[in-house]
Amino acid sequence: METIVEITEAAALQIKDMMKQNEEEGSYLRVGVQGGGCSGLSYGMGFDQEKSEKDVEFEVFGIKVLVDEESAPILKGTKIDYKQSMMGGGFTIDNPNAIASCGCGSSFRTANVAGTPEEC
Repeated sequence: METIVEITEAAALQIKDMMKQNEEEGSYLRVGVQGGGCSGLSYGMGFDQEKSEKDVEFEVFGIKVLVDEESAPILKGTKIDYKQSMMGGGFTIDNPNAIASCGCGSSFRTANVAGTPEEC
């Protein structure tokens, strides 16, 4: 069970809180990458009840995480954090594989995977 994505304790607490608010306790946290965004790839994160045979599963702070096998090499070493500020809070994603990202910060590309850019 290889940990592909690191989730900080602050992010894990926020995810668990969101699971509780949305009655998703016991669900998986699905983290993935899809084509799109201004730089070509964008992150996806949500709750899922189903695990596919093409998913890599691991656990972080008691959260069962799924990453599909296509996203796994792109996300390897990625760190998900949660930052709180005066303007509210939000998740931050630090992907060491990303070589370029757009100004809005929600899309990126890697040296090996460019994706299909869209307008921001």
